[in-house]
Amino acid sequence: MIVVTGATGQLGRLVVEALLERVPAGQIAAAVRSTEKAADLAARGVEVREADYARPETLKGAFAAGDVVLLISGNTVGERLTQHRAVVDAAVEAGVARIAYTSLLHADTSPLELAAEHKGTEEYIAASGLPYTFLRNGWYTENYVSAVTQGAQSGTIHGAAGEGRVASATRQDYAEAAAAVLTGEGHENAIYELSGDVAWSMPELAAEVAAVSGRPVAYQDLPAEAYEQALREAGLPEPFAAMYAGFDVAIARHALDDTPGDLSRLIGRPTTPLRDGVAAILATA
Repeated sequence: MIVVTGATGQLGRLVVEALLERVPAGQIAAAVRSTEKAADLAARGVEVREADYARPETLKGAFAAGDVVLLISGNTVGERLTQHRAVVDAAVEAGVARIAYTSLLHADTSPLELAAEHKGTEEYIAASGLPYTFLRNGWYTENYVSAVTQGAQSGTIHGAAGEGRVASATRQDYAEAAAAVLTGEGHENAIYELSGDVAWSMPELAAEVAAVSGRPVAYQDLPAEAYEQALREAGLPEPFAAMYAGFDVAIARHALDDTPGDLSRLIGRPTTPLRDGVAAILATA
């Protein structure tokens, strides 16, 4: 059985859909916090199992001997390492065949604040003795939904990334890579650095938004402190404003511009171009 944790999340649902194109539904299990939210998957023949990262007692029934498990990283920053360890412990106890983990691009060396929990999770999985695959995902193009939509409306995209570049790809791209690893062979104890084929700058993002929207859009670069203040004034809570400003500082230091090509090789096609990602965002705005 292929088990996808967080299967009703934004990435998890796409992974399940990608798996359904590769294997019968009866070979897929959705491990989710709320089984009610997975009723549509159950109706399609996917087995639904309860698995709440924050309640370790639910994890004991989430896995079985021989399962191939995708651990999609949790979204509660600061608590993820503890939660991930609980999932790994349950997987070890169940005797799963392999565990794949959605980590962060160059998690072992990244200057991003998020990297520490990913690095710690990778180390814990490696020490568990389970065969593993680390899917070190770079930035999602969808991380810029607010920038794209607000930029199209106001004509300005703000940031503090300077001349830094981002090799983003869409969630769909990353989901297809996960499905390929979960269903394919030769991925044991492999580490994949996943990112888009092309690294773009924030002025280039603004140009793509302008091209798609048909309106003038420019990028305004700010000092990190000013960008953080602007995010707070826009309603973002202080810890998140600081974190997002920190992301741009790290981007300026080349944290997310690597383009090794692992992602396009896994999915067997070029990654989704930035313009297509921008167009998809604006189409649903």
